Amino acid sequence: MPGKILIVGFGPGSFEHITERARGAIEESEVIIGYNTYVDLIRGLLRGQEIVRTGMTEEVSRAQKAVQLAKEGKIVAVISSGDSGVYGMAGLIFEVLIEQGWREGDNPFVEVIPGISSIHSCAALLGAPIMHDACTISLSDHLTPWDVIAKRVEAAAQADFVIALYNPRSGRRTRQIVETQQILLKYRSPKTPVGLVKSAYRDRQNVIRTTLEHMLEHDIGMLTTVIIGNSSTFYHDRLMITPRGYQRKYSLDTLEQKLRPAERLRTENEPWALHAVLLEERQSIRQLADEALAIISGRPAQLMKSNAAHPSVANSAATATSAANADGNEAFFANGHMGEFPSAIFEVAIAPGVANKKFTPAQLACLADMAKEQGELEYTTAHQMILRIPTKDPEAIVAQLQSAGLLLFPIGDVVKVKACDFCDGEKHEGIPYAEELTRRLAGRKVEKELRIGFNGCAMSCYGAVNDDIGLVFRKGTFDLFLGAKTTGRNAQPGRRVAEGIPADRMMEVLETIVRDYETHAFPGERFHKYWKRVGQIAGYVYEENAPAVVAETVCGN
Repeated sequence: MPGKILIVGFGPGSFEHITERARGAIEESEVIIGYNTYVDLIRGLLRGQEIVRTGMTEEVSRAQKAVQLAKEGKIVAVISSGDSGVYGMAGLIFEVLIEQGWREGDNPFVEVIPGISSIHSCAALLGAPIMHDACTISLSDHLTPWDVIAKRVEAAAQADFVIALYNPRSGRRTRQIVETQQILLKYRSPKTPVGLVKSAYRDRQNVIRTTLEHMLEHDIGMLTTVIIGNSSTFYHDRLMITPRGYQRKYSLDTLEQKLRPAERLRTENEPWALHAVLLEERQSIRQLADEALAIISGRPAQLMKSNAAHPSVANSAATATSAANADGNEAFFANGHMGEFPSAIFEVAIAPGVANKKFTPAQLACLADMAKEQGELEYTTAHQMILRIPTKDPEAIVAQLQSAGLLLFPIGDVVKVKACDFCDGEKHEGIPYAEELTRRLAGRKVEKELRIGFNGCAMSCYGAVNDDIGLVFRKGTFDLFLGAKTTGRNAQPGRRVAEGIPADRMMEVLETIVRDYETHAFPGERFHKYWKRVGQIAGYVYEENAPAVVAETVCGN
């Protein structure tokens, strides 16, 4: 029969911290192999199995014996305190097997059973000292050269890791912990919190809270784990705590947060993040982008700069950063090239007018000439053309397009105004309102593309009622539709929420609706989902559409 090696980590030693799988493996096994102290710790779980127990420094013989017995068809449990894969027996078992030509799937079967490692059990007794990046370093130089260990201590100290020291001192190894303290004091305050935990969750458990400068004044031995805080770790009464950094973005003393959920991951609120560093390195491109956006949108450039990394702007024509965010340009800046920058892909939405839907031959020729072989033109359902063209000078492109009499708009997650042609200009009364709407709201950044449809008469032949916000101009007043869903099995037009809104009040109502959505929407939340979630917007209450009534036909089919 094929044998098994169950490599069991049984945690700190207390029965309540041994996992169910570890208990099952010990009960299942026919032979228990372990260090004397470990066998004694789990004696209450034994049921008469054969015991192979050895002393310290005899790990190899234990591993070899386990492999031998398993190849004879026995079920063998090799036990380690803590986790068997953290300074335990797991790696050594595999090394011995590999030396004998074993491959996964061969006899014996091997299972590694995890347990609670010392860094975790000791941290729990101290409070929450490893809430941030932490590492473990064994100070035992019996198997690892001391100069390698010292380099690891220095690297961890320099990188501000919380550090858990295993095997810190023994009867013969007394100097290593002293040198470790000296290395750490080069990078950390003498007041840095240090926790000394001996025999965690065992009968002789002892927990000491001290500091880096005083840690050697206390008893430290082989059964002690030393946890050294980082630059932000602090004591609160008897608790040792390393903050994760939530206070940078959250108000911990109030329910009202200074940043909304949609704002917390934005570049301007994470100046320490890698993407923010790269953003500064790309400042020359960003400056051009902001200026171009100001030209397109008619808004001051300084209003755009703080939002340059927002998705609705980063994907728009005005930022000219589609290529700047691509892998090639990231690598370009990451390699330190801060002079001439590569061409960015400039993207812009173009229309001949708000009501006017006719491009002149000269305008089309201008677009074709600019696109040439490297650019492209795309017609969209918003009655706009999108021009994509590589360029190092987006301002010149903007100027050339505007001189051709074209209207320019950002693309991406922005407000898009789609007006009808007003019966080719014959029903002209609503055109000034459509132009005013475009001037005030088109291109405004929002969490998800927001379409405003404008129909110049009650016929609504341009389908305004199928947009997020629909306006139908009727004898100097407006009917307002909200919340259309144009895709999916439950697609539906917007709900008519108001009739006869005076034209001079309509802009105020629309700005209130857009501002409400812009301010409170979740990241990526579409308008119809937002309205349903909040239940009311600008005083208009959300109501579910009544289910469609299916009438039986005369023929019964």
